[in-house]
Amino acid sequence: MYARRDIMKGVATLPLAAILADPLLARAAAEMTEDVNLKLDGGQSVTAAVIYPEVTPAPAVLLIHEWWGLNDQIKAVAAELAREGYVAVAVDLYEGKVASNADEAGQHMKAVKPETATETLEKWISWTRENEKTTDNLGTVGWCFGGGWALNASIAAPTEATIVYYGSVARDAAQLKELKGPVMGHFAEKDKWINKEMVDGFVEQMKAAGQPAPEIFWYDADHAFANPSGARYDQEDAQLAWSRSLEFFKTNLKS
Repeated sequence: MYARRDIMKGVATLPLAAILADPLLARAAAEMTEDVNLKLDGGQSVTAAVIYPEVTPAPAVLLIHEWWGLNDQIKAVAAELAREGYVAVAVDLYEGKVASNADEAGQHMKAVKPETATETLEKWISWTRENEKTTDNLGTVGWCFGGGWALNASIAAPTEATIVYYGSVARDAAQLKELKGPVMGHFAEKDKWINKEMVDGFVEQMKAAGQPAPEIFWYDADHAFANPSGARYDQEDAQLAWSRSLEFFKTNLKS
């Protein structure tokens, strides 16, 4: 059994892959975030897990969870981004619900109302930009369900950088014209849903919109390869994708 002192030491010193692979370490990292609430125009309360780096003001990153919900894994990634020098805001689009199996996840995902999710992300982007602990640079990142919503967020309230992990990028040029910053995408060659046809179409639509070509990376892996709690986790590819993501944010948010 780990002592809490050892767990916290691990969170402070271990690489992200090691933290995510250990539920105790992931839980400890998640507990470093703080829940913050704000209200939508209709009065509905929405929540995000927020964590600040040691030095502020700092650039910010908005995180959008997978179809599982805002769980320890995503909060631990937020803690890692704070360690890298970012204000991290992990948005909850499921009203506090976290799935324990695929059926629940599918139900939660289908229950999301696009207009509510869009307003939620717009509100959190505004909140983050107005926060005295942030600079003018803000990026989004999301996985699976959240990957598509990371792109939606940067279209609805343009940001300086967007990273999509195997999320839907089926958008037309008219939508993509709204983007302000560059896009990076991480995709899996064995993914039967977010496939090459979709991604190639996205690249063409970005070109038609007059946007810079997105940075697209393909991995010899399957959907959700960056999720250590799933059977399709590929540690080597996940670490490579994460190093590329950090470099992308460093280039576009810290410069």
